Amino acid sequence: MEPQNHTHSSEFFLLSLSDDPDLQPLLFGLLLSMYLVTLLGNLLIILTVSSDSHLHTPMYFFLSNLSLADISISTTTVPKMLVNLQTHSKSIIYAGCLTQVMLFPLFACLESLLLTVMAYDRLVAICHPLHYLVIMNPRLCGLLVLVSFSVSLLDSQLHYLMMSQLTFCADVEIPHFFCELSQLLKLACSDISINIILMYFSGAILAGIPLSGILYSYIRILSSILRVSSSGGRYKAFSPCGSHLSVVCLFFGTGLGVYLSSAVSSSSRKGAVVSMMYTVVIPMLNPFIYSLRNRDIKHALWRIITRVG
Repeated sequence: MEPQNHTHSSEFFLLSLSDDPDLQPLLFGLLLSMYLVTLLGNLLIILTVSSDSHLHTPMYFFLSNLSLADISISTTTVPKMLVNLQTHSKSIIYAGCLTQVMLFPLFACLESLLLTVMAYDRLVAICHPLHYLVIMNPRLCGLLVLVSFSVSLLDSQLHYLMMSQLTFCADVEIPHFFCELSQLLKLACSDISINIILMYFSGAILAGIPLSGILYSYIRILSSILRVSSSGGRYKAFSPCGSHLSVVCLFFGTGLGVYLSSAVSSSSRKGAVVSMMYTVVIPMLNPFIYSLRNRDIKHALWRIITRVG
């Protein structure tokens, strides 16, 4: 086949989660329900934090930004999956594929960096409680979010440039339920050696640095907590970290699972199921983790409900 460069009118074909027509209505209902729960849960977190003055603190400012990133990750992939399930189509136009290639790493990287910033916030709160509000002032908080977004935007532009330089053979079938650069590179007809180096280099930096920052923060936090004499004091000091640590383990653990499943298993459908956890399940679970384990959020939600009622 002669390689041809895809134009904006070209189409790709995505992997369907199931080829069984009887399962597709069930999958549509399940995905739609999960997406609506994701939107509702994360919007509730944002609304609660913005409307309750008790939650106008750095920790909840970062949490509301994390909720916005969760909504964006799901919205990048799930609506197209729903449309394809409803119309029994697998196609996605080149512009739509390019948009997914650019937006998914933007919001995934942003979430990773926000989790790192939140770990630093907990480090300052536990290790320097008397200077917490001085160090974590509104200007620094805004700057940390802005830097996180800027770095994520640079990463997404790198993905965009790599995608735009690729040439493909006709009738490209992507073995995934959304357009992901690593899958597209396998299907390209052009030389991808530089793209592979760039992808792994940026991936190592943007996964390694946040993970290192989170590990460093929690090592400092644990060493500080262990110096507290009473067990009740240690629990009280560490309890605000529980929700964040759960989300970190889910996010990075699933990311590792996606990488290992693609490296070990040759089944595209198994890899897609693992990726579903990353793109659909985690954004849905995060609001529950933070609301169920956080007394301040629960009280604020209750105040909103009683006010509306």
